[in-house]
Amino acid sequence: MTNDHKRMSQAAPARMAVKLHRRVCLVLTEDAVLSEELLARKKLAGEVLGRLSERALLIRPGRIDAVLDELVKMGHTPQVVGK
Repeated sequence: MTNDHKRMSQAAPARMAVKLHRRVCLVLTEDAVLSEELLARKKLAGEVLGRLSERALLIRPGRIDAVLDELVKMGHTPQVVGK
């Protein structure tokens, strides 16, 4: 093991700032293409606060019922967990 490797293995792990939120609403899609389709729809895009990953959309507080209604109108059958 070289001196550089020894120093790197002894260094403290990098820290990352993280926020924990409770009672948030997420829409998890099967793939990134479906997420894009949902974001392209004006009624749904206005209810999305942000995209957490390719498949996870963060929904505005108190707006999950409107999102569910719109998803059903689009022909999707959303599964609700923890409502």
